[in-house]
Amino acid sequence: DVQLVESGGISVQAGEALRLCCAVSGYTDSRYCMGWFRQAPGKEGEGVAAIASDGVPDYADSVQGRFTISQDNAKNTLYLQMNSLKPEDTDMYYCAYRRGQTYCSPRNVAGFPYRVQGTQVTVS
Repeated sequence: DVQLVESGGISVQAGEALRLCCAVSGYTDSRYCMGWFRQAPGKEGEGVAAIASDGVPDYADSVQGRFTISQDNAKNTLYLQMNSLKPEDTDMYYCAYRRGQTYCSPRNVAGFPYRVQGTQVTVS
């Protein structure tokens, strides 16, 4: 089955950069959508970025121009490069996966069936 392992969470200062990594394994789908969302305990998840199997990325307005989502197919790894971090970016970040690439949008990522436990990003 699909498995995801995330790494990269840490505490940073405002304006600094951070990269999250998510290793994905166990999938054989040629078409899929992967992405990142963030969620605080007791709150709804906020989609941050998504990328389809054809490599087309999409971003939430709140991170457009600061965050970059990418994938390394050879390493089966999904990345989220976060630049110019702000205190309001502080949250628990999750990577997620689903089969099929239609409607591959940050707005849908929080509802994807496969996700990791999450990693805390704190910006002060």
